[in-house]
This record gives sequence, C-alpha cells and structure tokens, in this order.
Amino acid sequence: MRYFLSLLFATCAATMATPAPADAQQAPRRADLADEVSGTYEGSVVADTRGGSQSGVVITVRRVAKNVVEVSSDYARVPTVNIGLTRASDAILNASGHNNFLIQQARDPKRLDLSIDGATLIVHKR
Repeated sequence: MRYFLSLLFATCAATMATPAPADAQQAPRRADLADEVSGTYEGSVVADTRGGSQSGVVITVRRVAKNVVEVSSDYARVPTVNIGLTRASDAILNASGHNNFLIQQARDPKRLDLSIDGATLIVHKR
C-alpha cells in the first residue's frame, strides 16, 4: 500500500509540474471590429480640401490591434493612419480623432465612408 501511495503521489507531482503546451495555454482570439472590416476597398475621393476628386482609389484596411485598423491608400494624397473603432447601433465607426470611418451595416455592409486629412472617400469592399 505504501508503494502504491508513493507512486500515486509521484505521478500527480510530475503531472502538475509539466507545463501545458503553448497552444493549450492561449485560447483562440475572438474576432473583433478590426477583423470584421479588414480588407481591400476600391472607390473614389469625392471631395478634397486640397485638390480635386479622384476615381479608382484602392484603400487597404488592416488590423493592427484589438479594434484598431491601419488604413492605407495607393493614392498619395491620403496618408496612412491608424483608427480606433467602436460600434454604435448598426454602424462601425471611428472611436475618436479627426479621421472619420463609417460602415453602416444595415444600409450597405460593403460600403466604407472615410474622411482622412481633408479627403472624403466612398469605397466598397472587393
């Protein structure tokens, strides 16, 4: 009996001392607003305080942190910016700051309205 108890104790101690695999320690990350809106969009600059309109503009939206996206463009007039996101009713929009980001999911979930550095864009997800 003494041998059995010492064997049981040794087995339990070894099991508790063995670290779990890295995959088991981290739960899968839940998708957030940044994941939901990430992708490539194409459309036009419809208004610009420093120039004219421009069609065929490609916008890339990439998740950089929880509910934060990096918005970049192939149009040099529109700088790359990071925008924090929030949800209000059926819309995903910028949480704060001077750059506007708006997707009205009930109206058109593929349409993104942006205003960055005085340029207003309307683009659609590819």
